[in-house]
This record gives sequence, C-alpha cells and structure tokens, in this order.
Amino acid sequence: MNQARADDFAVESVDVERGQFHDAQISNGFGCHGSNVSPAICWSGEPSETGSFMVSMYDVDAPTGSGFWHWAVVDVPPSVHSLAAGAGNNVSELPTGALQIRNDMGNRAYLGPCPPQGDTHHYLITVTALKISKLPIDANATPEVVGFVAHYQQLAKATISVEMRR
Repeated sequence: MNQARADDFAVESVDVERGQFHDAQISNGFGCHGSNVSPAICWSGEPSETGSFMVSMYDVDAPTGSGFWHWAVVDVPPSVHSLAAGAGNNVSELPTGALQIRNDMGNRAYLGPCPPQGDTHHYLITVTALKISKLPIDANATPEVVGFVAHYQQLAKATISVEMRR
C-alpha cells in the first residue's frame, strides 16, 4: 500500500450516477417501489496506518431531529476495498470480521432511501478509515453511539453525497 494522505481517500459507487441512486437502491416500503439493495461501493487511497473501515449511509434531512441511519458496517478489514451490491442485505456477503450495526429501524440490514412525498433528502454514503481494527462497541450499539465512537478513531473520511426527491 502506498503512503496515501487523508485527502487522497476516495469512495465510488456504480450504483450512484450524477448524485442519484439507481432504482435498485431505493426502499421497497414507505410508498417507494425500489428493490432495497445496498449499493456496490469501492474505495482507495486510505492512510497507510488504517486499522479498519466503517461504511455507512445517513439521511441528514430525516424529520427526526437527528437524521436517520440507513446502514452501518464496522470492523471492515484494511485489506478490503469494496462491498458488493447487496452486501448490506446478506451478512454472509460481508467481509470476515465485519459487523453490521442495526439501522434506525432496528434491523441489521440496509434500508434504502424513501423521503416523504414532496421532500428532497440528502444521503451521505461514507467510508471512514479508522485507527483501530475493531471498534470497542457492543453488537447492539445504536448507530449514533457507533458514529460517536468512530469519530474519535477517525483517520480520514470519503463521502458520496446523493439527493433524492419524491
């Protein structure tokens, strides 16, 4: 691995084009009719001292007062640089050692976006390079607690911003 700087860290997804999700990534509930498949994600350029990665999708505009976590996976080994489409829907497709955290619906799964009718929401798909190989969290930790703990172990973040309107 090269000696990458934090500003070299990048994330991409073939399932997001021009800042929009493909239909497959949209929820199949709440009035939306997508397939609810987590997006394929790949990343590169992380700092050389990376111990693990966290992958997440967060709706900053959810009318909760604190946003909405759609997906979070932690303890992704530093040798892994991608998650396949659907990995958030089938834990057997996650890398060995990775832990899928409960989303804000309480499920250990990806939940596709579906903003309220007439609203535009902004979703952040983020890969965070962490200093340690395993976050010191309980498997039942909320995504908010996971985000808090990860913040203090963060080396770098790379984010895709996606907009959706219904």
